[in-house]
Amino acid sequence: MPTQENTYIVNNCGIIILAAGRSARLGSPKQLLPYHGKTLLQHTIDSAKVMPAGSIILVLGSNMEFIKNEMDMADVFIVENHDWESGIASSIGCGIKALKEIFQAADAAILMVCDQPFVSHTLLTDLLLKQKETGKAIVASSYENTIGTPALFHQSLFRELALLKGDFGAKKLLLKYENSLSTVPFIKGGIDIDTQENYKNLEK
Repeated sequence: MPTQENTYIVNNCGIIILAAGRSARLGSPKQLLPYHGKTLLQHTIDSAKVMPAGSIILVLGSNMEFIKNEMDMADVFIVENHDWESGIASSIGCGIKALKEIFQAADAAILMVCDQPFVSHTLLTDLLLKQKETGKAIVASSYENTIGTPALFHQSLFRELALLKGDFGAKKLLLKYENSLSTVPFIKGGIDIDTQENYKNLEK
């Protein structure tokens, strides 16, 4: 269990991209929405690929085969979440399990989602730099008076991440361990794509 007094060292950070949902409110797979010449998911993958991270784990579920065929999956490990309908927590569990198996040296993981179009490799680098600067177990993105993804978690939290349930995701741990958490600003981090209206506003 992380404590405020402990200092955590990260040398080998993996990246887990959570993209298993059905996008029910949108009406079509948000992963494949075009934005600036790429899909939203490809933007996320490409940002992760620029990082000096150990492994990139992509968790898919709904429309998995269709989505796979539309992406450049080079250097990406794909994991299928058969339980994706239960909520995002199951995808986090799948991602953590895969990361521990594929990249055994991993001592941290950055969790990302596929519908934050303004994510960049610079932001991901800032998470790593802030962790090294502060030694905190968690470094989250800060935007619109809240905290969220992308977020870095030290391996001391892998077990709790894997045990999360439902559709609340890792925010539960951000709140639980706020004394072991630091943040970096993420301009436009509050813009995500859940509805057609969100997407239309993005294009303006």
